[in-house]
Amino acid sequence: MNILLNGANGRMGKEVITAVNNQENNFKIVCGYDKDEANLGFPVYNNIEKIHENLDVIIDFSVPAATFEILKYAKKNGIPIVIATTGFSKEELEKIEEYSKEIPIFRSSNMSLDINLMANIIQKVAQVLTDSDIEIIETHHNRKVDSPSGTAILLADAINEVLNEKKKYTFDRMQKREKRNKNEIGFSSIRGGNIVGEHTVAFFGESETLEITHKAYSRQVFAEGALKAAEYIVNKKSGLYNMKDIV
Repeated sequence: MNILLNGANGRMGKEVITAVNNQENNFKIVCGYDKDEANLGFPVYNNIEKIHENLDVIIDFSVPAATFEILKYAKKNGIPIVIATTGFSKEELEKIEEYSKEIPIFRSSNMSLDINLMANIIQKVAQVLTDSDIEIIETHHNRKVDSPSGTAILLADAINEVLNEKKKYTFDRMQKREKRNKNEIGFSSIRGGNIVGEHTVAFFGESETLEITHKAYSRQVFAEGALKAAEYIVNKKSGLYNMKDIV
């Protein structure tokens, strides 16, 4: 399987390279795309027009602007793409959905299998603890630019899906001078050090609290998840896929 790695020079790009090198399979990164040209054992281009390799799939760990650059290329050439980039606006997510009508797109805010199992678990909990106050606390390294994390939104959306979309999201209480609304999900973001990623969903009741936490100790889990997604999507029809399809 010939892969184009978008964001090849970044931290997650390096993790995908390591994952490919460690796997006993037919994955091969034949080229990359990034803002700076490089040679990582394969050519990394900074100009889409220079890409000439035969490709089976694109894996994207970049930033939203770069994602849309490579999406244009994917659409033009009919290449499936795995989008692991986060930080998209609502309008950008709608654009990705439009692209999925033309090509297969696998998009997840978190490529960890465990996180997506956690999403399934909290859906079941939310359906039982209907009177609980729900808060999501996420912690990441000091270089992460989006807040709250895409994974935090993923978890909140999972809860809202089974609660008929009645929950509203509260990202900042600083300007509020009112008590907590029962129909809200609150978000808290912590940034510091080199934390890979920690997410806790807390269900606060009157007499007890249930917390479900996931901690990622290595970025390799995301790289390995992206490879599983690439393997899953490579022969799929046009459409929008996510980790639920694998789980």
